[in-house]
This record gives sequence, structure tokens and C-alpha cells, in this order.
Amino acid sequence: MKSKYSIILLTIIITLALFFSFKQYILTEDLPYDDEQEGLNDQIVLTFSHVVSNNTPKGMAADKFAEIVAEKSDGNIKIVVFSNGSLYSDIEEIRAVQEGNVDIIAPSTSKLGMLNPAWGVLDLPFIFPSYEAINEGLDGFIGQTLLSSVKGDGLIGLAHWSNGFKQFTSNDGPIIYPQDIAGQTFRIMQSDVLSSQFLELNANSVKESFNSTYDLLDSGKVDGEENTISNIYSKKFYNLQKYMTISNHGYLGYAVLMNENVWNKQSSETKRILTEAMSEVTQWNRKQAAQMNENQLEEIRKVSSIHIHELTNEEKNSWKKVLDPVYTQFKNEIGSTLIDKALKLRDKYENETTDETD
Repeated sequence: MKSKYSIILLTIIITLALFFSFKQYILTEDLPYDDEQEGLNDQIVLTFSHVVSNNTPKGMAADKFAEIVAEKSDGNIKIVVFSNGSLYSDIEEIRAVQEGNVDIIAPSTSKLGMLNPAWGVLDLPFIFPSYEAINEGLDGFIGQTLLSSVKGDGLIGLAHWSNGFKQFTSNDGPIIYPQDIAGQTFRIMQSDVLSSQFLELNANSVKESFNSTYDLLDSGKVDGEENTISNIYSKKFYNLQKYMTISNHGYLGYAVLMNENVWNKQSSETKRILTEAMSEVTQWNRKQAAQMNENQLEEIRKVSSIHIHELTNEEKNSWKKVLDPVYTQFKNEIGSTLIDKALKLRDKYENETTDETD
């Protein structure tokens, strides 16, 4: 019996000796080279969530940002983009980035009124007469003030991305004058300024997520919606709607936001790369958005039977007359300084447009 235990003990000792000898051999030998693993331990991975298709101004800008960051960092910084609301809806994403469940988001500025009502300035009706006015507003006092306002909410404002101007679509008759929209129900973003606009027009509004819009239209729960051409095209809203009005009545843009704690943990070099890449993409995005909306309007004309009407200057003035009281209604909430700056900018570019047509 004793010899049996001795044999077992000897076997265990030999096995352990062989194991540690083999382990030491593995550690001292050169491992096979695997280029996919090179620098993996040092790689910074940041997640970027958004709710639209990849072939929209925001979707394309997010992908291009990831591409430029990878190039500038030699692959050491990786931006992983999740599109089409695959991680979070546009209602959920702000809390998600604040809680650190995602690193970067680009919500529509209309959603940011939940953080600070000052963001409502960008929802005011007919606030930007042209793309040039949009760019000046976002790059100047208005845009910088808004980006700075999110810091107290655990966020860093990186940039303003543009989609362009919103248009009306509906199944309940053509929309040419303000009275044409009365009694209709529209899906809108989560913005008190937007809901007030529809109240001024004697219309109803439903605040729902962007990704629910198609189903709302398809089911007939709403008569119409307001959106940019690129969103109407990418989500094929034109297949569900009989009428579209090129009104340019509102601006749709995005604020690129990052979790403040994540930003603060980055090295100065990483921050430099992210900032430079964001600046390049922002300029690219604005040109791309304007061109895309123009091209896709022509595509809609080709592939759809939707009736399209473009407001004349006279027709636009009738809308402005009805909607201008919204400015007074939100002057205290948004802030008189921001609204005054926005109105001066509007007057400047409206006068330029008038001079060109005289």
C-alpha cells in the first residue's frame, strides 16, 4: 500500500516538473508574430452611437471621423460606430453617454433642451435663411455658447454637425399656407419650441423617437412629419406621404458630445488627434450635407409620385408672420442675448438675399 502511494506521489512530482519546464520554455521562446495583435494593449477604443443610417450626413460624418482618427493615430485610436439606433434611441442616448455606457453621441440639437433651454434657439422658425447663415451662427457666439453649456452635465461639446433644412410632408393635402396645416398631426422631436410652433399653426404634434417615425406614418397615427431631405430619402418617408413642401422652415443639426470623464482621461496627444479630426470632419460634413440634400431631392422627384411644392418668398412671409410670436414666447427661457444674436444674423442674410434678387 505504501509503495502504491509512493508511485502516485512520484508521478505527481514528475508531472509538475514537466509542466513548469514547459512553461519556462514558452516564456523564453519568441512567440509567433501576429500583426493583428500588434499594439492591441495600447489601443484606445471609443464607442460612437447615433440613430440614423450610414448614408446620411450624420452617419457619413461619424464614419469619416473614425477613419481620420485611425489615420492620424496610426491605428492606436479606434472609433467604433454604432448606427441606426442599434445601441440607443435618440431619446435614450443622452443619458447613456452621461452614465458612461457610450463615449460619443451626436444627438439632434432639439433633444438638448432637456439639458439647457438655450438650445431652443436653433429650433426657432426660419431662424437661418441660408447655409452660410447656419455656418456663421454655429461657428460664432451662438454655437460656442451652446457647446459650452453642456459641461455642467458631465459632457464635452466637440462640434456642431449640420444636416440642413427641414421640410414638411403630409398625407392630408398640400401645405402651401399656414392654414393648410391646421388640424393635422405631426411627429416632431422632443422640443418645446417645436411643439409651440405647431400650436401656433393650430396643428397637433407627437413627440416620438426618430426610429418610430416610419411606423407612425405607415399606421396613420400621424398625418405627417418635418425632416430634412436626406432623412426623408434614407428612411423612404416619401413612399408613405402624398405631399411634400420645400419650406426650409427649420434647421436640423447635431451636437457631437463626449463623456467628460472619458475625455479627461485622454492624453494631450489623443485630445489633439480627436480635436483635429473633428475639425476636419465638421467642415467636410457641412459641404456634404448641403450637396446631399440637393441631390436626393432630385432622386425623390425621379423615383416617387409625391407632389412637391416649393414655397415662394411671399408664401414664406405668410408663415413667418404666424410663427414669429414663438420668438417672444421663448425669449426668457432661451435668453434674450442668444435670440437677439440670432435675429441679427437672420436679418443680415435675409437682406443679402433680397439684394441679390433686386
